[in-house]
Amino acid sequence: MKTFLIGSIVALAATAAVWAADTEEGFVQIFDGKTFNGWKIGDPDAKSWRIEDGALVAQGPRSHAYYVGDEKPFKDFELKVDVMTEPGSNGGIYFHTKFQEIGWPRAGFECQVNVTQGDWIKTGSLYGLVNMALTSAQDNKWWTQHIIVKGNKVTVKIDGKTVLEYYEPPGTQPGKEFARKLSEGTFAFQAHDPKSVIRYKNVRVKRL
Repeated sequence: MKTFLIGSIVALAATAAVWAADTEEGFVQIFDGKTFNGWKIGDPDAKSWRIEDGALVAQGPRSHAYYVGDEKPFKDFELKVDVMTEPGSNGGIYFHTKFQEIGWPRAGFECQVNVTQGDWIKTGSLYGLVNMALTSAQDNKWWTQHIIVKGNKVTVKIDGKTVLEYYEPPGTQPGKEFARKLSEGTFAFQAHDPKSVIRYKNVRVKRL
């Protein structure tokens, strides 16, 4: 009996250690997996968004789902999103952006989501700023896209592996068409075109 109890205690301790390792301290879920509460759709007439199996699903003409559930803008933060693409799909995760009724978001940055679609700029890139032609992400498999912004530095990780580090040069000014200037704002997901199907779920953020 004593040996059994000791073994049980060791097993419970090991289980607790696993649970502790899986805990993402300080992160808050900002999508409930069931409703659009806290989110607002740009280009709503495109009807490009639905919720399915706990995920925001993008499929249809250009449209963006903006997070509007917190009035305080995000400046320094960590954002984690579980993403899955179907073959030939293009999308994106925006940060430091703001809601627009129509059009491609002009504020902030797009962190690219694209494994096999024709655009050579692939998953993890800061679109139009730091472009990468290769990605470790795979279609039809979930990956975690992790974006960290602190001061003048942006770090992007795919499944825990750093794929990009960008330091904004002093004196950087916003672009005329797309700002691509670190400031503050909210997040958005992209529905790019009718041939693209992308799922975004387990959306969690931590302010730094």
